[in-house]
Amino acid sequence: MATTLAFTLESDNDIIREYVSGDTERAVTFFVRKYQRFVYSVAMRHIKNAEDAQDITQEVFIKSMKALETFRGEASLKTWLYRITVNACKNASRKRKFLSFFDLGDGEEEVEFVSEAPSPSQLHENTEFYERLHLALAQLPEKQRETFALRYFDDLSYEEISQILGTSVGGLKANYFQAVQKLMKILPAYGIGEEKYYG
Repeated sequence: MATTLAFTLESDNDIIREYVSGDTERAVTFFVRKYQRFVYSVAMRHIKNAEDAQDITQEVFIKSMKALETFRGEASLKTWLYRITVNACKNASRKRKFLSFFDLGDGEEEVEFVSEAPSPSQLHENTEFYERLHLALAQLPEKQRETFALRYFDDLSYEEISQILGTSVGGLKANYFQAVQKLMKILPAYGIGEEKYYG
């Protein structure tokens, strides 16, 4: 197993080139391994349910892999996946509201991804801390909340966040600063020390 993946696909271009060249299984393995944590984290923030977030993560990779061959590279794979994930979350919310009126089953076949990426249960080792932090984040205005989350949880650059949110880098830095200032006041009420989230 180790010899098969001895030569890693480091960059987005490596993954896409490998996928287009025909070694799709290997490309998909590295693609999922590289971005599974990110997609799950975004889905979890929007859906706030671990099981639904896992389903959406799976759905996002199915959709993105179908379109990977035609990916134009106008944005990074991470920002592209972010948009797909948010749209999937919105669609899931709408579907949930609609199906609440009916007793319908979902006949779609499940697809399992096999990768060495951490399982969703391992992604948040300090579950209680993250639950409290998300509750605190919910008190922030949407733009500040998402800017902070994309920087803190997903480690995106301001340039990447700018592509996602359509806000200038200067505006994002202001949003992040304001979010941190507000969190410093909010978090003690949730039993969280300020050193844990921006130190």
